Amino acid sequence: MSAISVERQFTGMDTLIRFETGLLAPQAHGAVVAQLGDTMVLATATTSKQPKDGIDFFPLTVDVEERMYAAGKIPGSFFRREGRASDQAILTCRLIDRPLRPCFPDGFRNDVHVVVTILGADLINPHDVLSINAASAALMMSGIPFQGPIGAVRIALAADGRWIPFPTYQEGDESSFELVVAGRMTSDGSDVAVMMVEAGGTEFTWKAYESKGAIPTEEVVAAGLVEAKRWIAESIALQQELIAKATPREPMSWTPVTDYSDEIAQAVQTAARARLVTANAIADKLERATAIESINAEVQEALSSQFEDQAGAIKSALRSLLKAVVRERIVNDGVRIDGRDTSTIRPLSATVGLIPTAHGSGMFQRGETQVLNVCTLGMPRMNQQLDTLGIEDSKRYMHHYNMPPFASGEPGFMRGPKRREIGHGLLAERALAPVVPSEEEFSYALRLVSEVLSSNGSTSMASVCGSTLSLMDAGVPIKAPVGGIAMGLIYEDGKYVTLTDILGAEDAFGDMDFKVAGTRDFVTALQLDTKIDGIPADVLASALKQAHTARMQIIDVIEQTISAPRAEVAATAPRIVTIQIPMDKIGEIIGPKGKNINAMQLDTGCDISVDDDGSVGRVVIGSKDGEMVKEVQRRIELILNPPEATLGAVYLGKVVGITKFGAFVNILPGRDGLVHISKLGRGKRVDRVEDVLELNQEISVRVDEIDPSGKLALSLIDENTGASSSVSDTTGTAAPVSKQAAAAAPSNRVSFEDSFETELAREIGDLG
Repeated sequence: MSAISVERQFTGMDTLIRFETGLLAPQAHGAVVAQLGDTMVLATATTSKQPKDGIDFFPLTVDVEERMYAAGKIPGSFFRREGRASDQAILTCRLIDRPLRPCFPDGFRNDVHVVVTILGADLINPHDVLSINAASAALMMSGIPFQGPIGAVRIALAADGRWIPFPTYQEGDESSFELVVAGRMTSDGSDVAVMMVEAGGTEFTWKAYESKGAIPTEEVVAAGLVEAKRWIAESIALQQELIAKATPREPMSWTPVTDYSDEIAQAVQTAARARLVTANAIADKLERATAIESINAEVQEALSSQFEDQAGAIKSALRSLLKAVVRERIVNDGVRIDGRDTSTIRPLSATVGLIPTAHGSGMFQRGETQVLNVCTLGMPRMNQQLDTLGIEDSKRYMHHYNMPPFASGEPGFMRGPKRREIGHGLLAERALAPVVPSEEEFSYALRLVSEVLSSNGSTSMASVCGSTLSLMDAGVPIKAPVGGIAMGLIYEDGKYVTLTDILGAEDAFGDMDFKVAGTRDFVTALQLDTKIDGIPADVLASALKQAHTARMQIIDVIEQTISAPRAEVAATAPRIVTIQIPMDKIGEIIGPKGKNINAMQLDTGCDISVDDDGSVGRVVIGSKDGEMVKEVQRRIELILNPPEATLGAVYLGKVVGITKFGAFVNILPGRDGLVHISKLGRGKRVDRVEDVLELNQEISVRVDEIDPSGKLALSLIDENTGASSSVSDTTGTAAPVSKQAAAAAPSNRVSFEDSFETELAREIGDLG
C-alpha cells in the first residue's frame, strides 16, 4: 500500500505539520497519521451501519491511547503494560470530543468511534492539539456525515506579547498563558467560527504580572482568540489538501432519526405550552422540576390514547417545547427561569473552617450550587508520580472533583470518577495554578478535593472559589484570590443574549457554556463550548467583560470571608522545614545504608526526605511536633558543621562501627575517629577487633592526629593509668577528658585504612 501525504509550514513556525493516509489501519473507515516534529499520532474513525436504538443523543466515543513506547519507555505498572487512561489522556479525549460533536447532523444516531493512538512522542511537541486535527482529517476521509473539517491550534503568550503557534513544552512553560482554540470555516468561507476553547495560565503568569510583562487580561485573551483563527484556517486548508489528493470513502447512506412527528409536536404544544410557561417562572429548582414533571405526566396520560406506544416521542416533544419556552422568555423578555435579568448573579455565600480536623476547608455557595472544598498538606514525597508521555514526572498540586448523585437530587451508583469529573477537577486545578506558591516558597504537597453537595449550574467554577477559600484557610500563601463564573448564550433570529451565572437548565437549553476564572487583574483559566456554528469575536469579547464584572463580585465575597491566607498552617498539618545543603554533603546526611537519616526519623518521629536539583541538595523535614523538627535541624547542622576535636584531648566516646582494621568511635556530635587495630592490644597483637571492643561500648580515647582533611586518629586510653594503650604520653600527664558525646547524634564516618596501613608498615613492619 502506498501512502499519500501533505505537509505545510504554518505561519510563524519552523516545524512542518504533516498529514498522511493510506498506509496504516486500512480497515478503519478513515485513518490519518499526523506528525509535528517527531511527535506522531494515528487517528481512526469508524461507525456502525445502523443507528443505535432507544437513545435521544448522538453516540460519539473518543479514546486516546497513550503508548509508552512512543517515548521509549516501559510502563511503570506491575505488569509493565498500559492500564487505565491517564488524566492527561482523558483531558485530550475531551478536547477532541468537544469540537467534533457539534459537527454531526441532527438525527444521526449511528455509533461513531474515534481512536487516537500516540505512536511517537519526542517530548518536545505536545500531541493533544495535533490529535484534534488528525481526528478531524480521519473523519473527513471516512465517509461518515461529518460537517468539517475543523482545525485546532495551541497558542502561547510570550513575554513580549507575541502569540506563539503550536508551542513546544518549553515555550509553553515559559509563557504566561496558553490557549487551545478549535473552529471551522463559516458557511460562506469568509471567517473561522470558534467552537471550543480551553485555556489556562502557568507558573510564569505571576512572574509576568510582577515584572509588568504580558499577562492574560480580558482584552489580551480576546485578541488571542482572533489571532488563533489564522492557524485554524491553515490547518483546515491542509486537511482539504489531503482530501483532494487522496480518495475519501463514498459518503455513507443513513436515515435521520426523528424523535417525534409533527402531529405529536402540535398536540404537545396545544396541551402543555401555557402550563409550561407558568411552571418555568418558578424560581426554586426542586419546585420547578416537580411542577414540570407533573405537567409531563398529565400530558403523557392525556395523549396516550391518541398516540399509542409513543411515550418516548411525547417526552422528547415536551423537552423540546420546554427548551423553546425557556429561550423565548430570555430573548423576548430578558427574564430568566428564576426571574433574574441577564447579568445578575444568584445570592453568594462563603464559609471557612467547617471541618476541624482538616488542614483547610471552605464552602462556597451560589444559589442552589454548593461546593465544599478541603485542602490537605503533605510531605513532598506525597507528590503524585506521573507515568505519562509528557515531560513532567511528578505533580505536587492536585485537585480532585467529586459529584455524587444526591447533589442533583437523584439516586445513582457511586463509582470511580468519570471523564466529566476528571475534566472539571483539572479545570479548577488549572485556574489556581498561577497563584499557588512554588515548591521553593512552600514545600508542601497540596491536594484539594471538591465535594459537590448541591448542583444547579457551574459546579466547576464553584470549585474554583471553594479552592481559594480552603487554601487560604490552610495557610497556603497564594498570591491572590481566584474566582470563577460560568457564562451562557442564547442565539435566536440573529440576536445574541449573554447570561451571567447560568443555571443547569440554561446550560442544557442554551447555545454556549463559557467558564472564566481569574484574579482581579487577569484571567487564569477559561473553557468554552458551543452548540451553534461558532460565536463572533465581538460577542466573546463582550462575554469576557461581563464575566469580569461578575468575578469581582465573587472575589469581594471571598475576601469578606477571609481577607488573606492564615499566618500559619493548621495545628493538624505537619510543620515542614527545608534546608539547602551542598551536593557533596548528601551522602553524609543519609549515612551508610541510610543509617543517619533512619536514626533521626526513629528518634524524633519526623518524616525526612533528601533530594537535589542537580546543583544543590535539599532536606525536607516534616512533623506535627515543631520541637522535633528543630531537633532534626540541630543534628543536620552538626553533620554539616561538626564541632572540632582538640589534638591530644581525651574523650569519652561510643563505638559506632567495627571493621577488620579498627573501630570507629564517635567522640563529638557528627565527629568520628578511628582507633586502629594496632592500638588495641597494649603492645600485643590483636587479630579481631571484636575480641577487644563491641558496638555501642563506651571507651576513653585520645586524639593522636588530625589530618588536613579533618580525619581523626585515636588511641585507646587505659582506664587505670590514663595512658595510651600503644604509645605513652611524652609529657607523662594525661590529656583532659572531654564531656561525653551525645549518644544519638548522627556521625560523620571517615576511613583511615590506607593511611594507617602505610604508616604502620613503615614504622613497625607488616602486620600481616
